[in-house]
Amino acid sequence: MKLGQNEFDVAVRAARMPKDMRVGSRTVSFYDVSGIPGVGLLPRALVVLLENCIRRAESDERARELVHAIVSAGLSGEQGDEIEFMPARVLFQDFTGVPVFVDFAAMRDAMVERGGDPRTVNPRIPCTLVVDHSVTADCAGRSDARRENEAREAERNAERFAFLKWASRSFGNVRIVPPGGGICHQLNIERFSEVVTTDALSERSMACFDTLVGTDSHTTTANGLGVLGWGVGGIEAEAASLGQPISLLVPAVVELRLTGALHDGVSGMDVALTVAKLLRDAQVVGNLVEVTGPGVSSLTPTQRACVANMTPEYGCTTTLFPVDENVLDYLRLTGRAHDQVDLVRAYFEAEGVFGAGGERRYARTLTLDLATVGTSLAGPSRPHNHVTPATLQDAVRHTAEAHGLGDFDETFEITMAGETHQLHRGTLAIAAITSCTTATDPAMMVAAGLLAKKAREHGLSAKPWVKRILAPGSHATELLLERTGLARHLFELGFYTCGFGCMSCIGNSGGIAVGLSERAGDMELTSILSGNRNFDGRISPDVAQNYLAAPALVVAYALVGTLDVDLSHTPVGRGAQGEEVMLDDLMPTNDEVSAALAGVLTTELFEEGARGLFEGSPAWRELKVAEGDTFSWDPASTYVRRAPYFEIARHEPMRGASGARTLAFLGDFVTTDHISPAGAISPTAPAADYLRAHGVAEGDFNTYGSRRGNHEVMTRGTFANVRLENALAGGVRGWWTEDLLTGEAATIFAAAEHYRERGVDAIVVAGRMYGSGSSRDWAAKGPLLLGVRAVIAESFERIHRSNLVQMGVLPLQFMDGDSTRSLGLTGRERYDIEEVDLTEGLPRHPVCQVTATAGDGKMTRFGCIVRVDTPTEGRFLAFGGILPYILERMTGACPA
Repeated sequence: MKLGQNEFDVAVRAARMPKDMRVGSRTVSFYDVSGIPGVGLLPRALVVLLENCIRRAESDERARELVHAIVSAGLSGEQGDEIEFMPARVLFQDFTGVPVFVDFAAMRDAMVERGGDPRTVNPRIPCTLVVDHSVTADCAGRSDARRENEAREAERNAERFAFLKWASRSFGNVRIVPPGGGICHQLNIERFSEVVTTDALSERSMACFDTLVGTDSHTTTANGLGVLGWGVGGIEAEAASLGQPISLLVPAVVELRLTGALHDGVSGMDVALTVAKLLRDAQVVGNLVEVTGPGVSSLTPTQRACVANMTPEYGCTTTLFPVDENVLDYLRLTGRAHDQVDLVRAYFEAEGVFGAGGERRYARTLTLDLATVGTSLAGPSRPHNHVTPATLQDAVRHTAEAHGLGDFDETFEITMAGETHQLHRGTLAIAAITSCTTATDPAMMVAAGLLAKKAREHGLSAKPWVKRILAPGSHATELLLERTGLARHLFELGFYTCGFGCMSCIGNSGGIAVGLSERAGDMELTSILSGNRNFDGRISPDVAQNYLAAPALVVAYALVGTLDVDLSHTPVGRGAQGEEVMLDDLMPTNDEVSAALAGVLTTELFEEGARGLFEGSPAWRELKVAEGDTFSWDPASTYVRRAPYFEIARHEPMRGASGARTLAFLGDFVTTDHISPAGAISPTAPAADYLRAHGVAEGDFNTYGSRRGNHEVMTRGTFANVRLENALAGGVRGWWTEDLLTGEAATIFAAAEHYRERGVDAIVVAGRMYGSGSSRDWAAKGPLLLGVRAVIAESFERIHRSNLVQMGVLPLQFMDGDSTRSLGLTGRERYDIEEVDLTEGLPRHPVCQVTATAGDGKMTRFGCIVRVDTPTEGRFLAFGGILPYILERMTGACPA
């Protein structure tokens, strides 16, 4: 579409003039972008971004530039120029949220040191933090599991909880959901998402699209309600909350067109895993995905949320569903006010984006017939490794053979509670109905309860060696299971509520059966969970293979006790009368699920489930916290410490490197789970040495996530995943490397400290898709604190590359066709990286030269693409990171 310049300018100026809209008894103002030429053909996601730019641009001229960038890119279907996006709100979970507020507190200290007012460091847009990642399933399979786990959570995390309580009082625009309330994603769609909200930065009451960013990559769950949002690193979320726009290139938008409808018994998780495989194969990394087509209306909003939750697993930024009648019904069901629901409809209709229809242009179209979706699992270590009950056994055996453990006839005697069991490889150690992905969907949770009911009617029981975890995503979910009468059947199978929060998905599974743990290295243990992450070592360090599935399948495999089974032909077990009980005998039908939900799934259920959400337990309410604008740091704390980011930025902004040595020489698909500290702190890990030196008993080590506010622990835990394969470690997995100054084996942390003492720069070298997985800020913070100046990789995951820049670490990408293999690199060379000129924002030269000098003097020279993708990113890197940049802007030391 060719646009006349004058016509376009007039339309943009008109859109910049707020209009009034009557909704019921009230009048609201809004920016109407529907009249801008070309907007009617744009994907809905780009209309949301365009409205954001119209509303937030500082001038008509800047608005015209931003709108032109979006419209031209959208109509061409290609990636466009840089724009700035200011979300309406920010969502935090506590693992990633605690370090954010620790950084805010450190930023206030830095402001005081510069002679400024610490109160100017304050969130400018609404921030919600949900304490949902601290609870661990230490206790499971008992009626008192929740009480025990929450008591241990409160005891272990008293320091960090007190800090969060101080933050909620000291900072404005902050609300915190205390522990035990639910998981952030489910509460976001049940309670927080307004779909249409009010601009917190506007001087007048201005309606706008509800948009957000979150420090958990699964913030995309809200996409299921048509709310545009995605996961960002903690640093980027901090900046957004402080009023700093998020810089991005206008992304290409891929259409996922749904046709048909699901067959009976096929769940939202089955769709999500099918989509994960489809879109990973389609290579949608860095794109927005927008869902359209007649099949959309056949999916409930919570089924859509399940699919949208999995977005990071196939690498795109969003999986945005439309706002339609189903969404409006869900908003009413979950207790949104009627005038708010009316506003959603009126606003979306006024902007021309209500419903899934319309002729819009996309970069490309992918089609999925929902009738082709069947019962699905994913594993053993990637969410897009799609398998079925019929192919699961082959997947388990093939992976075990790759691990050098191919004999599935070997028997292992395991004694538990005085009883000896003869087990084999593939034994199931953990079966977890988790709060992320599937607990948002009432139908899937009820299906799990119905399967448990049928299993008990046949006289079936779960195998005793399987640790069974039930973690509802909100109190409404538990109420649902109770009111349908299905909770007791899950309890009878050992699926007692262990707490409300993220457990197995983040590695808070707790210990497994002692007999299994002792033989874990030989038994190729497995887990099954209804979550979204199954990366190596994530669920438990003792479990070799992890599979994702709907909650009903989690219960079914707990009855079998192994994943080395083909349940399409093999019975789940034998009933009380000796009859074979097949999986099909247990799986509930849609009619059975609907009958169970009838009369129970009500607005009152959600209102009751949310009662007292922000009040917290007696332990939370009794926490004593200090008052003041700056935090009183406790030098003895092993949970909360001030990190030296601002000092590093002042003295060591990234320019280049000379004689750098490689800390880690890595292969393809190294995830942020491999880089960022997560899960339980191993007694043999470098972080354990630090904690012992500070008087912490081994039983109180807690998890890395709980100690994210202590950079000393987290730095030692960086690159400390037990499954990490570093080519410099001589075949040993984990936190090991070679100290290239001595030629001796050393922990990565010890080698980094030695390099720092000797004034030697450090780098990381990797293969394809470095940093795939969660948007973890510590995957970038940790390398910075280890002294890493640059990461050289064949390609980067979108969020992680951005996080590296925001922390002041330079991402360099091998030229097409180059790799460590083609260049003959070993990682033992000395690396010289020429200085990168960022005086104009974008690198003056998009390619920089790197020279690798081997021990025998051989020099290998190659070019690398400087992956600083926008001028704003260049400014961040020039100042040593995004937070130092913002601080210097606040003090007037650098221009806006």
